[in-house]
Amino acid sequence: MKRSGPLLTLLGGLVLALFVLSLNATTGTRATSSSTTDDPPPASASPDRSPGRSPSPSPAKTSPSPSPTAAPPADADYAGRTDDDSAAIAVTLRDGRAVAYFCDGRDKESWLRGDVEDDGGMRLTSKDGAELNGTLKGASVSGTVDIGGLEYGFTAPETGESALYRATANVRGAEVDGGWIVLPDGRQVGIVKRDGKPSAAPEIDPETGAVTVDGRQLTARPVTPESSS
Repeated sequence: MKRSGPLLTLLGGLVLALFVLSLNATTGTRATSSSTTDDPPPASASPDRSPGRSPSPSPAKTSPSPSPTAAPPADADYAGRTDDDSAAIAVTLRDGRAVAYFCDGRDKESWLRGDVEDDGGMRLTSKDGAELNGTLKGASVSGTVDIGGLEYGFTAPETGESALYRATANVRGAEVDGGWIVLPDGRQVGIVKRDGKPSAAPEIDPETGAVTVDGRQLTARPVTPESSS
């Protein structure tokens, strides 16, 4: 019975040693797990910014400037002679449209109409097939008139007042149709047709438009693109 004492002591020492080993193993695992869980996440990389400097703002977008709107040529009146001095031409511009009158003062005439481009170009035509091609540049209109198979060059300076007149009436049973051009120097060129037969026109009073045809007083009025259409 005396031998059981040391044996029990030995067994008790073994049990204590096993308990200590088991406790150390458990404590080490928990410490490792806790250390791994509690570590803060690494800081994210950020661009290097110098202290005191703020990022440059993006340049402001500017809207394109609106292009200027082209305007039609100003209203005006023009009159002049053909280059060969055989006839006269008057051109009246109103609101981007034009009416012109070609007249030789004897038996050849034509009324022409059409639009005026913003750059001053114009192509005017008549019912009898005549055609005027001209350009407004500065204070005059220049170009050509094709009429009766012939071409006439011309230059018509601005007159500053009405240069083109017309009168229509029935006189002594005849249909009278008269056209007049008043040139810048005051000279007049015109034709009066009686039932379609042309002849030189008597002069009008530019101030009032008064004119006497076959003993009857008529009034010649300024011609515009609207009144001639």
